[in-house]
Amino acid sequence: MEKKALIIVDVQKAFNDEKWGERNNHNAEENISKILKLWREKDWKVIYIQHMSDDPTSVFHPNNEGYAIKEIVEPESNDLIITKKVNSSFIGTDLEAFLKTNKFTTVVITGLTTPHCVSTTTRMSGNLGFNTYLVSDATASFGIQDQNGKYYDAESIHDITLATLHDEFATILTTEQLISKFIK
Repeated sequence: MEKKALIIVDVQKAFNDEKWGERNNHNAEENISKILKLWREKDWKVIYIQHMSDDPTSVFHPNNEGYAIKEIVEPESNDLIITKKVNSSFIGTDLEAFLKTNKFTTVVITGLTTPHCVSTTTRMSGNLGFNTYLVSDATASFGIQDQNGKYYDAESIHDITLATLHDEFATILTTEQLISKFIK
């Protein structure tokens, strides 16, 4: 039987800070909440990844409000919370060992932000051999500027990141497609 884990990456208050600029998909957290509801109803494993910075001025430092997980997807006592200090949820953590030891074969990834921690985690999950799903409308991006000063809007960044992951590292589905697939 296929064991499924939902991974919620960095859905923290730090991403409410204005410093990030323009964001796409303002419904990402709501969609994660819908998936979370299904996972809880099925009693499947939920894993939270929480980014932690050692820099006291960072919005991700544990002493700052931004470190907290957003209430809309708040963890429950039986959920696993893993802290990380780099983009990948697998580097410097026990995520891979936990998934393999507990014989999880399928990983569903949601969270913030698409081109950074979500993408890196998705790539590694696929490379490690997990049947990986990334939920396109349960993640979001911010606009970014490249090394030459050219600005790329949030929607373009999001779409291109998903395109680079699709069929190579993960199956990309919407929230509704994922729910329909797993409700069987």
